Amino acid sequence: MTGTDGTARQRLVRRGLALEYTTLGWNVIGIGVLSVAAISARSVALAGFGLDSLIEIGASTVVIWELSGSGEDRRRRALQLIGVGFALLAVYLLGQSTWVLASGFRPRHSPLGIGWTAVTAAVMFALAAGKARTGAALDDPVLETEGRVTLLDGLLAAAVLLGLLLHSLAGLWWADPAAGYVLVSYALREVKEIFFGPPDER
Repeated sequence: MTGTDGTARQRLVRRGLALEYTTLGWNVIGIGVLSVAAISARSVALAGFGLDSLIEIGASTVVIWELSGSGEDRRRRALQLIGVGFALLAVYLLGQSTWVLASGFRPRHSPLGIGWTAVTAAVMFALAAGKARTGAALDDPVLETEGRVTLLDGLLAAAVLLGLLLHSLAGLWWADPAAGYVLVSYALREVKEIFFGPPDER
């Protein structure tokens, strides 16, 4: 690797770390905001989104650890940890969505939850795009995979936002858990690819 190539790689690594630290900080703040919103609205969806933020914190920490070192074993272990995060999120979403639909649980309206999930969706989509580009430039599957965790976080924020809006504006309380099932399939696909590889590699 030439000096120029090494400098470019270091710049990309710093960018990747900056993206992960931004994700980490946002989700740490988000846990506090979501706790207040979930308790005041008695919202299972908002409480669950707080759990998703915890998973995202774990995934970001894994990537920061992976970018700080090198080696195929380190990379493989990091991917497996992110895969476990996807699996936990899928289990949570499946359980939460099924419970909310079966119980007919109706939360209160939550202006704070609506505002936070709207901003979070935009931030997560921007971070996910940045991680995808940086991971591809570094040829780092760990950063690219964690970018998909961030994308899922943004999609979940959008689903929770849609559910809160439909509940507030039209009384459609079941919209949020129904959207959760779509995200379950996405998370399970990622778990399958991480642990078993794409279909053409098996």
